[in-house]
Amino acid sequence: MALVNFEDFYEVPNLNFDISKLREDLDKILKNKKFNSPGVTHFGAIPINQIPNDESSITGNNIRGKYWTIADDTGKEVSRDIDIDESKYTQLVPEFEKTYFKEVFETLKERFKLGRVRLLLKEPRSTLSWHKDPECRLHVPIITNKGCSMVIENVAKHLPANGKVWITNNTKYHNFFNGGEQARIHLVACVLDSPFKK
Repeated sequence: MALVNFEDFYEVPNLNFDISKLREDLDKILKNKKFNSPGVTHFGAIPINQIPNDESSITGNNIRGKYWTIADDTGKEVSRDIDIDESKYTQLVPEFEKTYFKEVFETLKERFKLGRVRLLLKEPRSTLSWHKDPECRLHVPIITNKGCSMVIENVAKHLPANGKVWITNNTKYHNFFNGGEQARIHLVACVLDSPFKK
């Protein structure tokens, strides 16, 4: 019997954030900001960084960005949405200045070459499309439940909300499902340097 291989899930060593501070400041943010659902059902995003002094960089299709999917039974891959220059997203959105998210953002920026950083919502009993992205993703789970799993190709893994940081190989086909009855919220960043073998 073959063992399950989790090579597309990288747990970052020696990096841990305070989950209670993340949840406390998430509550503060959610009092003033709502998740934006840019044309995707059961999905929402709140940008944490932007192109310097460019508020349009965190609206519309810029919240989603380019991806590829296999939409139907033809098996044909199609591309969706717009190309985004991830490297331009360097400025913290002002609402996050006096929160723990600023410290998290600065710490991650020192360790990784980041693109967009967002808070991503997956509503209860829902899934994303089967798709692949141009780059890997860094996850800091903030609110999750045992019914939440990331699926990369045919391997599913639950990422616990314990302050740990994960990088997932989103350049392979994947999705995320929330089979629980509460919202799942992760801090998710585009990572421009992949820790995975080509």
